[in-house]
Amino acid sequence: MTQDMSQVTRTKNGRPVHHWRRDLVELAALFTAVAVADAVANLIGHGPDGPALLVISAIVLVATAGFHTWWSRRHGHAPPTGDTGTRPTAAARKAGASEADATAPEALAGETVLWRMRTTVRDEPGSLAALCVALAEQRVDILSLQTHPLAEGTVDEFLLRAPAPVAASDVTRAVSRAGGTGTWIERADAHDLVDAPTRVLGLATRTALDAAELPLALRQLLGRCTIRSLPAGSVRGERAGEEAPVEGALEDTVMRLRAPEGGVITVERPYLPFTPTEFARVRALVELDARLGPRVPRSQDVLTLPQGSDITVRRADADDLDAAKAMHERCSQRTLSLRYHGPVGDADTYLNHLLSPHFGRTLAVQTASGRIVGLGHLLWDGDETEIALLVEDDWQRRGIGGELLGRLVTMAIETGCESVYAVTQSSNTGMVATMRGLGLPLDYQIEEGTLVITARLDAAPVSSGLPYDEIERYEPEHSVRD
Repeated sequence: MTQDMSQVTRTKNGRPVHHWRRDLVELAALFTAVAVADAVANLIGHGPDGPALLVISAIVLVATAGFHTWWSRRHGHAPPTGDTGTRPTAAARKAGASEADATAPEALAGETVLWRMRTTVRDEPGSLAALCVALAEQRVDILSLQTHPLAEGTVDEFLLRAPAPVAASDVTRAVSRAGGTGTWIERADAHDLVDAPTRVLGLATRTALDAAELPLALRQLLGRCTIRSLPAGSVRGERAGEEAPVEGALEDTVMRLRAPEGGVITVERPYLPFTPTEFARVRALVELDARLGPRVPRSQDVLTLPQGSDITVRRADADDLDAAKAMHERCSQRTLSLRYHGPVGDADTYLNHLLSPHFGRTLAVQTASGRIVGLGHLLWDGDETEIALLVEDDWQRRGIGGELLGRLVTMAIETGCESVYAVTQSSNTGMVATMRGLGLPLDYQIEEGTLVITARLDAAPVSSGLPYDEIERYEPEHSVRD
């Protein structure tokens, strides 16, 4: 241990640091002062000009003291009085932070931020300890740690709390010097404070209650990623592509799994490769969904239209296929062409896809006689979310479209979507007016007569007249506004 290190150690432990050179100098100064005082006393007591010399000595002494005081104030090198370098007393430690601590620079810089970080280390003793030491040197606190074993090495996933002045680049450089490779870091939030087992159990519960939650659960489990569900065949019966193996496939940044209803679920995360641990978790969720089969929450709301008719708004699924086809038959060709943007004869072929909970959520509007007169779809489209509406001709302009749209946007907000878009024709003034009725910022894009309206959901939450997910709630007094 060097002399400087021993001094630092004694200071941290609250013991004063002594210097033998300074003690020697002080002793020499003391002897010199005694000798000078004795000489002055002899000179004053035995010399003829003793009183004059005494007055002159007093004046010189006062002048010297004044000069020393001025010089010390102007060129002082003393340490701050609030930081003596020693350990606080036991009473101060028990009392906690004092008023002096509140005004210290450390208190001003007490704000912290959360980070999620991944890095690959060698699978050998001491590699994780080196990372912990490197993070501690940056005053970074490790809140949680998950390990993802690989064939060569281990991926360590950290949830970190760091002082706000510490940048992400400072953390990654420290980790790199400690042996971490392929380091990735991004900001985290309070949701990441939930430990991994609790989060996975919560996602499994949501998936068990509603099949439409599977893509959302996968996205929350894996972070920012693109999830696409490709059906086994197209609407005309052709194959959509190569099927995934029964056990699934993991290819660096892409996962491919067999969907419960056939087809393929593709998960992509280009910025960060998947680990075998993540692949196993995803496969377990997909297998759980397949074992439980099709399911949607059986909740419904009874609403009263301004004209006096009662309607029921509820979730729809593949069991409503025949009723949806019957509604198509009652719709005019113009209404179907505005909704499906293609040959009217192919409208029925889209319903299997639209009513499947694995591709999104569907709301149905049902009359007192049991007929479906309106459908609203919230469709997962990779990183984006599409909204689509269809209302039977005889039931249009009664506020049904606005009610469906408000509920679908509420669902999108609750699932964390940043925006939703609707594809229609520029001549569809009814759909344009319904989107404008949301009161949200809208973006319009027109290409060859096709209008894409995008609503940004970060401005203000939009809620429907009634919650869509309460079980068996009936309120016939509620009315839908035009």
